[in-house]
Amino acid sequence: MSTGLWCVMIATIVMLALMFLNVPIYISIFSGSILYFLLNPTVNITMMAQRVTSGVESTSLLACPFFIFAGVLFNYCGITKRLMVFCNLVTGRIHGGLAQANILLSTIMGGMSGSNNADAAMEAKIMIPPMVEQGLPRDFSTVITAFSSLITPLIPPGICMILYGTLAGVSVGKIFVAGFAIGILMCVTMMAFTAVVSRKRGYKPTRDGKMKKGELADALKVSWPCLVLPVIIIGSIRIGVCTPSEAGAVAVVYALVLGFSYKELNARNFVSALKEGAVSIGSIMMIVAACSCYSWILTKEQVPQILTNVIMSAFSSKIVFLLVVNLFMLVVGMFMEGASATIILAPILAPIAASYGLDPVHFCMIVTVNLSIGVLTPPVGTVMYVSCSIAGVKIGDFMKAAIPYYGYMFAVLLAVTYLPLFVL
Repeated sequence: MSTGLWCVMIATIVMLALMFLNVPIYISIFSGSILYFLLNPTVNITMMAQRVTSGVESTSLLACPFFIFAGVLFNYCGITKRLMVFCNLVTGRIHGGLAQANILLSTIMGGMSGSNNADAAMEAKIMIPPMVEQGLPRDFSTVITAFSSLITPLIPPGICMILYGTLAGVSVGKIFVAGFAIGILMCVTMMAFTAVVSRKRGYKPTRDGKMKKGELADALKVSWPCLVLPVIIIGSIRIGVCTPSEAGAVAVVYALVLGFSYKELNARNFVSALKEGAVSIGSIMMIVAACSCYSWILTKEQVPQILTNVIMSAFSSKIVFLLVVNLFMLVVGMFMEGASATIILAPILAPIAASYGLDPVHFCMIVTVNLSIGVLTPPVGTVMYVSCSIAGVKIGDFMKAAIPYYGYMFAVLLAVTYLPLFVL
């Protein structure tokens, strides 16, 4: 083994050890990268500074801060409350009542926020109290809120999809279309699954009869500007009117216009949104900068090529390879946040998947669904912790109530993995 590979191995071990000790992700990656440069006499440490700065200069990465800030603004603009009324009206006759509205709301908000953590926090505050008042158990309400937020990163503009497309050289527009298809599929199947569970447990609909005349039209009057945003984002990118970054800028302006027109966005809320957006954007861009340097190290030492040869010699079957990747990604998702894991693993796994002849868009969806499940499993299940904290539910009670939905998510993962028709 060459000196460079030994340095990479030591740097990676140190990086993973720091992550295990709960050191911030970007500090862990920076530390491992610095160690590589210090141990390897064949490279100049000034290369690290160059890779860090060039890693955040990508034009396509501009989509991330734009969409993150747009999602934050939507939570301050009163849009969520209007959408909740619409969703409850549409799903009112389905068993589960507000649980069904919760799922539909997550799907719609996915086209605006792109962050499952933001979606779970927002819906936990807005949806769980009325769900409990309706008679749904608090732990079940929390489970629905958390699991429905898994649809959010799949519906454009999912942040993980933008990061994967940028780092793996895959068309973000094509990824968005595939993500939209899987997101809608998950919405429909999760609502059907929830209806079956609710019927067995006696969770009744919110209403028995049909809508009153003009009720749907009234709900659409106040919610249609929000409902058309995902269509504007996807359509403008696919027909070539604007790039993903430009679509993100449009989403920010659109959110501001709606906020002021609804008279919900004032100076105080806007400052709070700026602070929240700055923290979220800053944390992701720091990780991107650190991972850019680490990715350069892996590329220089030809680690992806070595792993490709090892894996292909061990697993000749594409089916077995996908099974191994799923198991690996599920474990990674338990210990790392989705965006961080995507940034680190996309440059490594994408070439290996290509060597097996896998469609890059299909493989992106497999990775995204895997890492989405990870946010609901300990010890780093951020969405689970956020939802339980806001709802006041113990982790043990949450996991017990979530057993049927874990089974449902694994079934979705297998379908996405082995039935490309759903993706492509």
